[in-house]
Amino acid sequence: MTVTQLSIRMPNKPGQLVTISEIMGQAEVNILALFVSTTTPGGDGLMRFVPSHPGRAAAALVDRGMEVATSQVLAAETPHHAGGLKAILDPLSKAKVNVDYLYPCIQTGESTILIMGTDQVDQAVEALKKDWIRLYSDQDLLNL
Repeated sequence: MTVTQLSIRMPNKPGQLVTISEIMGQAEVNILALFVSTTTPGGDGLMRFVPSHPGRAAAALVDRGMEVATSQVLAAETPHHAGGLKAILDPLSKAKVNVDYLYPCIQTGESTILIMGTDQVDQAVEALKKDWIRLYSDQDLLNL
């Protein structure tokens, strides 16, 4: 079970993020989770995000001349307490799954949903399910 993430590169200059926000608003797409790095090798900024409607979001960005990469990432529920992150990282480590990046999505009083990128998605899903870690789909996130 995975969610759809969009990634775009953009110049690192004022107004870029507000432009993306405006495009998503006009397309009636909510950004559910977001990671932004203002500098990458080459000097561009990088935005990774999980949209409420991936197809609509990608189409809106492409219509504005942007290159969009789509990938499947994990949305895993993590206990919200000291050491809670270990609950999802330990099974991945034991399965020899490398986490390329992670960022938060939604936090409730009892848990946090983390977005995780890996090039071993199937193995990660298997390892987390084996340890009873709740994984979310695009529809699950939309219904929260």
